[in-house]
Amino acid sequence: MNAEISKKRRILFHINCLEHGGAERVVSNLANKFAKEGYDVTVAVEWIGKNEYELDPRIDHVMIGISDSEKSKGRISQYLLRIKHLKHCIKKAEPDIVIAFAHLAIYRALMATIGTKVPVLISIRTNPIGHYDGRMDKLMIPILFPRAAGCVFQTTGQKDFFKPYLQDNSRIILNPLSEKYIGAEAPSVRRKCVVQSGRIVDFKYQPMLVDAFMDVHDKHPDWSLEIYGGDSGDGTWEILEEKIQKYNAGDYIRLMGDSDSLERDLNDAGLYAFSSEWEGLPNALLEAMALGLPVVSTDCPCGGPATLITDEVNGLLVPVKDKDALAAGMLRLIEDGELADKLGDNARKIVERAHPDVVYRQWAEYIEEIIGNHSSKTK
Repeated sequence: MNAEISKKRRILFHINCLEHGGAERVVSNLANKFAKEGYDVTVAVEWIGKNEYELDPRIDHVMIGISDSEKSKGRISQYLLRIKHLKHCIKKAEPDIVIAFAHLAIYRALMATIGTKVPVLISIRTNPIGHYDGRMDKLMIPILFPRAAGCVFQTTGQKDFFKPYLQDNSRIILNPLSEKYIGAEAPSVRRKCVVQSGRIVDFKYQPMLVDAFMDVHDKHPDWSLEIYGGDSGDGTWEILEEKIQKYNAGDYIRLMGDSDSLERDLNDAGLYAFSSEWEGLPNALLEAMALGLPVVSTDCPCGGPATLITDEVNGLLVPVKDKDALAAGMLRLIEDGELADKLGDNARKIVERAHPDVVYRQWAEYIEEIIGNHSSKTK
């Protein structure tokens, strides 16, 4: 790709906010990398969160959500105002391309660019089933998605769901790893500890992990469980506390809360267990693999773990919502040190696929292709 061309490009990312979450992390990482590479980058958000990912100071971070006075208006009026504000932001920024992440932001971007010559690249970041199959989606997707100039998926499961609207011009691109998870030194000795990281939220199914670990602890009472992640506020944290109290397990099952140093907190753990009911492409699992942890994960839709893990090669995959299978997977990794070492060593190779430079190049090449194709059509 011509570096001089890239320096002239203007990119506008649109997402609800940059508060800690999977899609938000990817947007911030990509925006920072594009800014570093000389692109003119704007990140337009609906609101500014309390705990946001940091952006490069060269990026124009713009809040375009509705004002306090506009919040008194009806729901439809508010929705139209959000589109109007985004349209104004696009007009002011004059981007070569708009990149929209996540559900409602995608709809807003596709509507806000009607009547403009700006191409929209959209990105699906979650399991479409349950998130893109509602009544409104069945109306909006056939109308709006054919307008997208392209789409970035994380898994083939996502891509297959949207046939025929997005498959002809789309890419599957992994999430970029944060560089702090790359090149971590393998510990000389691993702690007898199972770890998990990510938000404490219902779909991550951490209560099942606690139940499964109790079966593990019965056979290996010298092992502990540490669950890292902030409280989502949906009641899962309280359910976990009740379970820990019920099992009288406070000495060996601990809720660690949020952490900004997971690359150190997790690095010497004995194994990583992932229990989600569904996911997009889970950053937490990706990071654990990059650290070289032996991992056991549910094979959940829409195929995120299976995109990262080849069963028995660089990790173990078990059925969703199967406590016994998850416990059995943990026991295999605890009791077969040779297998655990092999899977951990192979897991570390995920860096070759998800290194930020590799992911950036895939995005940059796709963006240049879309802009080039769009320019030739509009001449």
